[in-house]
Amino acid sequence: MEGSFKCAVPLVLFCGWFSGVHLKSPSCHEVRTAFQLRQIGPLKLVPDTPGRDGDLQICMHNEPTCCTKRMEERYQVVVRREVLQSIQFLSFELKYRIEKNGGAFQEAFKLLIHIATNHTNSMFKTGYRTMAKEASEVVKGLFTDISLYVLDLGASIEDVVLSFFDSLFPLVYNRLIHPGLSEVSVDYSECLRLTRQDINPFGSYPMKMAAELSRPLQAMKTLLQALNIGSEVINMTENVAFTRECTRALVKMEYCSHCHGLTLIKPCVAYCLNVMRGCLANIADIDPHWRDYISNLDELTSVIMGSRGVEQALLRVAPLVNEAILHAQLNGPEISTTVSKVCGQPQERPIATVLVSTVRTPATVNFKPQAVTQFANLTQRRRDFMNYIRRYRTFYASLAEQICEGELLPQDSSTCWSGKDVVESYTNRVVGNGLKEQVNNPEVKVRGPDPMVKQVIDKLLYINKMQHGKATKAAQWSLSEVGSGEGEDTESSGECDDEDGCTGSGSGAPGRQKNTYAPEDRWAKNKIFPAVAPTLRGAKMTSPSSSPSTTAHSKPGAAPNHCSPLSIAIITTLGLLCHWLL
Repeated sequence: MEGSFKCAVPLVLFCGWFSGVHLKSPSCHEVRTAFQLRQIGPLKLVPDTPGRDGDLQICMHNEPTCCTKRMEERYQVVVRREVLQSIQFLSFELKYRIEKNGGAFQEAFKLLIHIATNHTNSMFKTGYRTMAKEASEVVKGLFTDISLYVLDLGASIEDVVLSFFDSLFPLVYNRLIHPGLSEVSVDYSECLRLTRQDINPFGSYPMKMAAELSRPLQAMKTLLQALNIGSEVINMTENVAFTRECTRALVKMEYCSHCHGLTLIKPCVAYCLNVMRGCLANIADIDPHWRDYISNLDELTSVIMGSRGVEQALLRVAPLVNEAILHAQLNGPEISTTVSKVCGQPQERPIATVLVSTVRTPATVNFKPQAVTQFANLTQRRRDFMNYIRRYRTFYASLAEQICEGELLPQDSSTCWSGKDVVESYTNRVVGNGLKEQVNNPEVKVRGPDPMVKQVIDKLLYINKMQHGKATKAAQWSLSEVGSGEGEDTESSGECDDEDGCTGSGSGAPGRQKNTYAPEDRWAKNKIFPAVAPTLRGAKMTSPSSSPSTTAHSKPGAAPNHCSPLSIAIITTLGLLCHWLL
């Protein structure tokens, strides 16, 4: 009798386990508990004991079940919420790092603009005291326009720099080239401003400044846009819409086991991958564009923090302006002659002070600004940021795997949920990532592209276009002039690539465009001063000792003293042809 009892105990335990696992549980207590803990809905929706509901559409089963149609409806709502929460959890730190570094770069740039503004104003106060007060407004306008450009709210850097020198010319002319002028009319100053590019008092320095500013500021502008777009992309993909087929597959994977009283069983890993890869098929197609995005961030931050980055470019404004003003002073007589022809003589009141010489050398200016410690700290921040974000290069390709990791079984587990029953292993084929791979997905039917994902890809492609678009005219001018020996204070870096707009060694034409660039509206001034503009545009000023009357470049209509390679080729060909005919 005692032996029979000992044998009966395991049998009773086995039968109890069998009834609990294989859908014969007399109670739905575990299901009610899970329903409450996961905040799926009111407990009144869960029956006390298993029954039959012929209206079930997802978790259909021939035997008694703890699920009802109302419970299925709640499961569909909750499962979407849970997957979105998983995506948000996985992308939270990535989005935080992107937004934090975007703010840090923007704040550092604002600080550098402030320092560069003070640095340039100090140059005027030290070397050009007579015009320092008036020049401060012009300098303020320059750096304000640069800030607006970087925020994508203003004109191009070429236009910004040319406009700055347009506004600077009346001050230089009235205070340095003709320091005896007390006050001139607004119309006269406007004439000087409008004809600055035709008179070309500052030589090649305006375009040189535009060239030095163009690439790093373009990189800063693109970086800030890229970081904003990165945050937008993550926000959009965090709120991806799930199709009806996907939602039903998720419910089947996560909650149909509950209907049988199996609230602790985990989905099979391969089964989870099929479901999640089907639901996130469109998201996975973002992967190659996201990889390009990360590479673009690396390139942009390298340009900004490099040896010719934003800091160096902005702090170079002061010395370049100083050199431009000195160039104008050294060519004062020729400039005065041209100005009198174009704008006439100003109505002036002599000032009762000792006048300085028409041509003078500015006082020595200290071009060593205060240390830009906050911007310098960005070097380490940039390194840490890129080291971190590179780990997210495969974020969208591996999103399904990351979500399924939360569903992984313990190593010693021998059973899992297959969507229909408890099994030892999932036997269906596991499909790959992306929309094209879902044709053979056994768990989810994927219909086609998601319009939201197309918008995301377009945003990422925009950054790629901004980063690898054509070089600006100022950058092309710089690359064609560096090392040519024609500009003032030029130096060759020895670095040149297609991205920077370089041309082959045999293309000499770009090198002739030294001072000819101007927006179309600026060319309209030729109609106002037709006799002067064609001759003076791009002309090289002579030294003060030269006589304007004997200088070919100062004579209206004088031909330039050079022939283009094309002209030489045409003349040579005609000569050979005539020789052959004769």
